[in-house]
Amino acid sequence: MPDLGGMDLQGMLGQAMQMQQRMMEAQQELENTIVSGSAGGGLVTAKVTGTGDLVGLDIKPEAADPEDTETLADLVIAAVRDARAAADRLAADKMGPLAGGGMPDLGDLGNLFG
Repeated sequence: MPDLGGMDLQGMLGQAMQMQQRMMEAQQELENTIVSGSAGGGLVTAKVTGTGDLVGLDIKPEAADPEDTETLADLVIAAVRDARAAADRLAADKMGPLAGGGMPDLGDLGNLFG
């Protein structure tokens, strides 16, 4: 590696590769984790992966009033939103430490482009 004022480019590359591996592992864990959200006091429960993909929807029979499908639709939307919020919190917990400042200090190299 070229000498750039004492900077260890090999070490920085190794750190970047380790961070990429940790991010890939965290992403895989999110894809394999199921979180749920509910609405209407548990009348409707939605299940999503940690990445936010809807994978299940449970509707209790008492929520399915044929005369009031609009309320059921609202409950489904609220349950999915609740589950997505749980997935977002999980992702922030898993990915936050990796996304927030994991790159090494670039020193003078950071000033090369502006």
